[in-house]
Amino acid sequence: MAGENIKILTEEDIEREMQSLQEWKREDDKIVKQFEFKDFVDALDFINNLMPFFQENDHHPDINWSYKKITFSLTRYDAGGKLTDKDFSTARKIDSEYTERN
Repeated sequence: MAGENIKILTEEDIEREMQSLQEWKREDDKIVKQFEFKDFVDALDFINNLMPFFQENDHHPDINWSYKKITFSLTRYDAGGKLTDKDFSTARKIDSEYTERN
């Protein structure tokens, strides 16, 4: 069940939030972005460094990992598979961490 502090976004909210992100794509009720790393270990380290944030914020993205490429897909399953404010705050955190590394 979605927590009280999770806001399911309207289409207008989603469009506004998408404009604030770079290179994230909307795929139905998910936002998706691929990241590339120097090697396998660097990609794993990136995921591991984000894990405390995912746990603390109770937001666990779908992660598709192929050697040095990671694709994150964000949606809130406990909100009926809808996009929420937490999806976009998580996307911004992922982007921020990636930018700091590179």
